[in-house]
Amino acid sequence: MRITARCLATTSLVLVTAALASPSWAADVDATSAIDTVTVYPDGATVTRVMSLDLASGDSTLVAKDFPLSLDPSSLRVEGEAGAKLTIGTIDARPPRAAPPVNLPELDKRIEALKDQRADLQGAIDAAHARRKFAQHFAEASPAGLGEKGEARPITEWRAAFTAVAEEVAAADTTIRDAFRKQREIDRQIAQLEAERSAKPPSKLEVRIDVASAAATKATLRVTYAVRNARWLPLYDARLDTGAKDRKPQVELVRRAEVTQSTGEDWSNVTLGVSTVRIGRGGSAPELNSLVAQYPQVPKPMAVGAMQEQARSAPMQRKMQSPAMAVPPDQADMPVRADEQQAVAEIGDFQATFKIPGRVSLGAAEGAKSLKIAAMTVPADLMVRAAPVMDPTAFLEASFKQTDDTTLLPGKVAIYRDGVFVGRGKLSASAKDDIVRLGFGADDKVKVERAVLKRNEGSAGLIVTTSKTDERSFKTTVRNGHDFPIHVAIEDQLPVSESEEIAVEMLPATTPPTASNIRDKRGVLEWSFDAKPGEVRDINFAWRIRWPKDKSVVIVPAG
Repeated sequence: MRITARCLATTSLVLVTAALASPSWAADVDATSAIDTVTVYPDGATVTRVMSLDLASGDSTLVAKDFPLSLDPSSLRVEGEAGAKLTIGTIDARPPRAAPPVNLPELDKRIEALKDQRADLQGAIDAAHARRKFAQHFAEASPAGLGEKGEARPITEWRAAFTAVAEEVAAADTTIRDAFRKQREIDRQIAQLEAERSAKPPSKLEVRIDVASAAATKATLRVTYAVRNARWLPLYDARLDTGAKDRKPQVELVRRAEVTQSTGEDWSNVTLGVSTVRIGRGGSAPELNSLVAQYPQVPKPMAVGAMQEQARSAPMQRKMQSPAMAVPPDQADMPVRADEQQAVAEIGDFQATFKIPGRVSLGAAEGAKSLKIAAMTVPADLMVRAAPVMDPTAFLEASFKQTDDTTLLPGKVAIYRDGVFVGRGKLSASAKDDIVRLGFGADDKVKVERAVLKRNEGSAGLIVTTSKTDERSFKTTVRNGHDFPIHVAIEDQLPVSESEEIAVEMLPATTPPTASNIRDKRGVLEWSFDAKPGEVRDINFAWRIRWPKDKSVVIVPAG
C-alpha cells in the first residue's frame, strides 16, 4: 500500500457475516454516518455513506447502528482516507440485539399502580351492582299501597317510594358506567406501558468495521452497499413543433427518470444518479440442459405421503414463479413550460449513468419523484396514418432519427403538439440511429371514410356445388383538407388462411397496396401516397374466401 501524508485506507480483508464473532480488537467506537451518494438502477440501488471520525492509535472497532435492514450484507465495501496509515479489517453486518428499556423498574411501578386503580374501580362496580339489585328486590318484595296494618297508603307516598327506587337504580348505573370508562382508559395505559416494557425488534442494521491506525488521526470512510427496494423507470415528454412555411417540423424528446424507493432510509440531500445497468439479473446467461425425444413414460405410483407433500408445495412454487408486475404511476401533466436542470451523462460501452445536478432528497415513503436527465431536439417527418376498418380517425405521426448515444429505454410518453397536451403513448427501445415513430393525436383536416361495396356469401361450382365463398369489397376515401401536401398511409386487413382447404385471394378490383405484412403482421396491408392540398383519393379493396361446402368458416383476430 502506498504511504503518503494523507494515506488511502484500503480493505486488507473484507468479510461480511451475520454470525461469526469478530477477532480480538480494542474497545468499540460508536460511529455515525450520512448518506452522500446514491445510484439507482432499474431493479435496485447502490448507496454510499460517509463516516468522519477521530481514530486513536492502534486497533479499533467502529460500530454504526444506522444502516437499513434491507441492505445486502455481501455487497458491503469500505474505503477512505486518513492522515496516517490505516488498514481496514473485517466488516461485520448484523441486526443489533433488542435492548430492554432503561427505565424498567419505573415502568413496572407505574403498571402496578394502574392495576391497583383498576381493582379499586372493579370494587366500586361490584358495590353498585349489589346496590341496584337490592333496590330492585325492594321494589318487587314490598306490597304496593298497604300500610303496617294493611290499610291503603296515600298516592303521594306511593310516588315517593317509586322515586326512591328509581334514584337508587339510576345512581348505581351511573357509577357502573363511569367506572367502566375509567377501566378502559387504564387498560389502554397498561397496554402502552407493556409495549414500552417489551424489548423492541431492531429497525436498523449494525455494521462493525475493524480498523488499525498507525497513529492517532482523522479519517473519512465511505461505506457502499446495495439495496433492492429501489428503482427508476424511464418517462418521456415528446413535444412536436409542426412547423410553418419558414420552419420545418421538429421534435423535442425530454428523457425523465421516475425514482421510487422503500429501503427504510431517507435519502436526504444526496448526490443522485440513475444507471441503465440491471443488477438483479445475475452475471451470466442461463445454462441449458439437453432435450430428449422419447416415448411417453408410464408414471409410477406415488406414495400417499409424497402426494400430500407435493400438493402442499405446488401453491408455493406457483407463487414464487409468478413475476411481480409493477405499474408505475402516470406522469403529471405540465401545462407550463419551464427550464429544468439536466443530468450529466457518463456513457460507457455497455451502460450509461446520468448524474443529476445538485443535491436531491427522496424519503422512504415519499412516493415517486420525476427528474429530467436528458433532452434532444431533432428534425421530424410528418405523415397521417389511419386504420378505418377499426377507426376512421386520421392520426398525425412524426418520425425522427434517434441521435442520442444512449439507448432509449421503453417507457410512457406524454405527447404535446404545438404546446398542447394531446395524450399519452408508449416508446419502444431504440438505439442510436434508429427511426422512432410517435403518434401526436387526431388530424381533423384529413377525412377518411370506409364504405362496404359488396358482401356476398354463396356457393361455387359448375354443375354440383362443391364449395362455399365469402366475397367482400370496400372503398376508402381520403380527403386532404390542408393547404399543403402531406404523406398518408391507410391500413387494412386481408384474411390469412392457416388451412390448405381455405383459399384466400385478393381480387383484381383492389388498388395495389404499397406494402404488405407491415410490422411483420400477416395480411396487414398499407396504401401510402402523398396527398396534394385539397386532394380526394379512393382506395378499392376486395377479397374472396373459398372453403368446402360441408364446413363452416369464421374470421377472427389472430392470437
